[in-house]
Amino acid sequence: MSKPVPVTDETFEAEVVQAELPVLTDFWASWCAPCHMIAPVLEEISVEYADQLKVAKLDVDSNPHTAMQFGVMSIPTLILFKNGQAVERLVGAMPKRTLLARITPHL
Repeated sequence: MSKPVPVTDETFEAEVVQAELPVLTDFWASWCAPCHMIAPVLEEISVEYADQLKVAKLDVDSNPHTAMQFGVMSIPTLILFKNGQAVERLVGAMPKRTLLARITPHL
């Protein structure tokens, strides 16, 4: 069983870019209502797809460098990294099936 992994500016390279599995990274903030709406969906996905996908969470307030590096202007922004490269970007809260429709082709 897997849960979303917190990442920081310091751990992003090791946890996301160098990860063996694709990594769905949630750029979020504690004050963001849509971020809280999508969090349970990301927890479900992290458990259901644990053998195919890693889910990471990066707090943009505490880790502005990585958010700026990837041009995150709105939150939640979800970026799927595969082999260290950003292959899909989703902005805003969305239903689970919509999210899965966008990320499963990359798994």
